Amino acid sequence: MSFYPQFKQFFLGKSLPTSAHSEERLSNAAALAVLSSDALSSVAYATEEILLVLVAAGSGALGLSVPIAIAIIALLAIVVLSYRQTIRAYPQGGGSYIVARENLGLYPGLVAGGSLMIDYILTVTVSISAGTAALTSAIPALQSHTVLLCLLFIFLLMLANLRGVKESGQIFMIPTYAFIASIFLLIGIGLFKYYTGQVITEYPSIPVTEGLSLFFILRAFAAGCTALTGVEAISDGVLAFKPPEWKNARLTLLYLGIILGLMFVGISYLANIYHIVPEEGQTVVSLLGRQILGTGLVYYFVQIVTLLVLLLAANTSYADFPRLCYFLARDGFLPRQLSLLGDRLVYSNGIVLLSVCAGILVIIFKGQVNAVIPLYAVGVFTSFTLSQAGMVRHWFNEQTGSWRASAVMNGLGAIATFVVLLVIISTKFLLGAWLVVIAIPVVVSLFAAIHRHYQYVAQRLSIQGIAPRSYIPRPKPEVITHPAVVVVGQLNRGTVEALDYARTIADEIVAVHVDMGATDRDKLQEKWRNLEADIPLHIIDSPYRSVIEPIVNFVSQFEERHPDVFTTIIIPAFVTRNWWDGILHNQTTLFLKNALRAKKSRVITTVRYYL
Repeated sequence: MSFYPQFKQFFLGKSLPTSAHSEERLSNAAALAVLSSDALSSVAYATEEILLVLVAAGSGALGLSVPIAIAIIALLAIVVLSYRQTIRAYPQGGGSYIVARENLGLYPGLVAGGSLMIDYILTVTVSISAGTAALTSAIPALQSHTVLLCLLFIFLLMLANLRGVKESGQIFMIPTYAFIASIFLLIGIGLFKYYTGQVITEYPSIPVTEGLSLFFILRAFAAGCTALTGVEAISDGVLAFKPPEWKNARLTLLYLGIILGLMFVGISYLANIYHIVPEEGQTVVSLLGRQILGTGLVYYFVQIVTLLVLLLAANTSYADFPRLCYFLARDGFLPRQLSLLGDRLVYSNGIVLLSVCAGILVIIFKGQVNAVIPLYAVGVFTSFTLSQAGMVRHWFNEQTGSWRASAVMNGLGAIATFVVLLVIISTKFLLGAWLVVIAIPVVVSLFAAIHRHYQYVAQRLSIQGIAPRSYIPRPKPEVITHPAVVVVGQLNRGTVEALDYARTIADEIVAVHVDMGATDRDKLQEKWRNLEADIPLHIIDSPYRSVIEPIVNFVSQFEERHPDVFTTIIIPAFVTRNWWDGILHNQTTLFLKNALRAKKSRVITTVRYYL
């Protein structure tokens, strides 16, 4: 084994066969921990984002944080009730991309998909940055290493997910429920101390830099709407629940709404009565902890579990982003490489892409939560709106049962989230939201361009116009002087030309195809009989989803049967019009040629088909 496979196996573990791929079913308690850590963790920074806006209008404006929090909870209730309808309508899981595409059409679906992709990248960036802020609040000496710590956490999450971390309820439950308990403990002790007169505080003198206005209040409201991020995760993961899946998912979503609402209002109310003012290097949760709990073990416990739940929140994106990329790549809107399972039965390319994008944002924004937040909610509420609008269309198409009530509920959700989306864009546009407003149509345009390319390639390679050919199987010569192996990925025009070339040079030809689990064997063999009946086709199973190793082994065995002659290995390859189009296709031909050279195969020919 060469160095790279050993290095890869050491860090990522041994390859797993496709047969080991199974879906873990979760109890409601475990599912709440696994699927809701993103939403619950927003408590760690949502109140702070409201206060960071209000503080510009002086201490008198900070009291508005509570009514703003209550308004956000009302919005949360609408979103939760709306997504409960989505779960009932899509018991197999109804992500925004699927719901919008099925009910509103292709481009609304792509907008929802692009918005969600951006949202997942920002979720990792915000969660990791907020988790690092919790750590540096407890240990101020680490503040100068914020970016490095963020990148380290992203790398560790990437490594863990590339190894195939299971969504194990037991592992996720401990930090998630510890976080919930610590926040309710903080709220309980804080309220007790305040109402028993043990704490008397007042706001420090704060200079007024901005006047109080409706637009100003709406900006604070938009900042606090980050509390709703991640609420849709349960509707995406319905099949992760134990039967009856959709009923358990609806109930768990209700629990999430109640717990999140109580924690968010509780922290906002504590920040108000304890006169908390945001400080550089200290989170609001840390400031509350220091005032209420002191700086003992309980305070550090709160900070540590906050860090852990924020890491889990980022990990939610590591589960959802590669899955979304799989759907988009399967439909031809992203590079096909993103639809392939890696050695550890995870979508490795999606995991790496997410890590790289989040790492770039961490470097650009220097790991500062308040710098990234203005970008955050645009994608979330875009996908919320399209999903709920799609559900209204769904109910009007179905018209079964209490469809009118369901349509009204989803219609209310669509209107509410659309209004909030407009508020977020208008209030945060100059603060950074313009980047996302521009990025979404750019991403959708990229989807469309990729899809056009794949359609063009499929059209150029199609064998539909080739008439059936009746080759007579050639008798095997007594002495074979020039055997050939033709590698067959798909039976297309490029493959047909490679086989025609093989007939001109070889007196014995075999074709080999690797089935990684997705080949329709009957269909392939029927096409083969119509076009290439004179050449035997060998179909090899690949339980570990590798193309290279099975072909190399087949060629080695074939060459052993012909020890005294040169065997030509013929590899069909199509050549794209532009060099950058090659990014959309895997480099199997290159890797295969290198592997065959390493095995000392002496004649390797590439037959190119120019698109």
